[in-house]
Amino acid sequence: MGFIKKLLQRKKKQEVPEYEIEDWNEVVYDREDYQINDKVQREEYVRGCLEQIAEASRELDNLQFEYNMVTAYLKDMEEIEALPEEEMAELMECAKKIDALEQQQSGYKERANRMSEEAYHQMERLEEEIQEGFEKLTQAEEYQDFIKRDLRKLDGEKHAYLFRRNELRRVITDTRSMAVVCSVAVIACILLLFILQFGFDMNAKLGYLAVAAVGAIAITAIFVKHSDSVKELSRVEGGINRIIRLQNTVKIRYVNNTHLLDYLYMKYNVASASELGKTWQQYQVEKAERHSYEQAERELDQCQKELLHVLRRYQIKDPMIWLHQTAAILDRKEMVEIRHNLIIRRQSLRRRMDYNKEVIAGKAQAEIKDLAESYPEYAKEILDIVGQYEEDFS
Repeated sequence: MGFIKKLLQRKKKQEVPEYEIEDWNEVVYDREDYQINDKVQREEYVRGCLEQIAEASRELDNLQFEYNMVTAYLKDMEEIEALPEEEMAELMECAKKIDALEQQQSGYKERANRMSEEAYHQMERLEEEIQEGFEKLTQAEEYQDFIKRDLRKLDGEKHAYLFRRNELRRVITDTRSMAVVCSVAVIACILLLFILQFGFDMNAKLGYLAVAAVGAIAITAIFVKHSDSVKELSRVEGGINRIIRLQNTVKIRYVNNTHLLDYLYMKYNVASASELGKTWQQYQVEKAERHSYEQAERELDQCQKELLHVLRRYQIKDPMIWLHQTAAILDRKEMVEIRHNLIIRRQSLRRRMDYNKEVIAGKAQAEIKDLAESYPEYAKEILDIVGQYEEDFS
């Protein structure tokens, strides 16, 4: 009985296993807890991979538009820098006039609490999209908090399931050991009663009944505990598989949303949506004050029209932006800096596009291919699921 007691107390002495928070940037493909031979689990796993491919495809469409716009800006800069000497002189003459007139009108800007020219022109260049950008940035920050809460919740649920799975596995091992011990004990008691009955001519009927009753009760209790643990273990492993699928989906959204936030912060040169909102309000006040100088800036407006006319002759796609970037036309270093910033933005977009194409979609496609190769008997069924999903997605 002391041995049985030790077995029952064994799990109390086990230390609680510790689990580390998973890397939310990593998409996990783990078939260890999947029963691929089960049609339902097999289809769920394949569809989970296909959903990740679809998520990456949607993100790529959004990134391609922004990438094309940044590329167009870079091409405009190349067109300007490639102008012949005479045309470039004409363009620089217009830019010099504009720059001189802007300097003449800058006296009022020297008062305290004014926006810098750089900050004002940056907001002016982004004026048409700033409201949309603020809303997008606010939504992205709120969505980031929401995703983090979901990931923390899923991590907690997964760790609880993992802890319960380990506990159930110990219970199953313990009940098997206890069943063996009980069986040995019953056999030993029967042999002892047999010796007492035939060796010492004692009446052992009640002993047989008692041993049979106690053995039956103990083995039945152990069997019920074992069966319940096996059933619960199956449910827990199913829960782990479900959480892994949800984590993969949420992780993809977390990574894409993190990249979106990084890009928007870099694009608007802010650290948060609230900072962008304050800068936007300051810009609106500044703009209202500058509006009172419109009469004195008629000549400046005329020069700007002339610059636009010159730029349109050279087929610049977005000539309006150069009204506020005359310094780049006059100063090659300024042009290089702007181009450098645009290249960084484009590289950021390219990295995000490559991540969605190669890491998310590529790994998911490779996982489906590997699954079909590892289980050739289900290859046709897997291809049918892929084909049906593509039809529904299209």
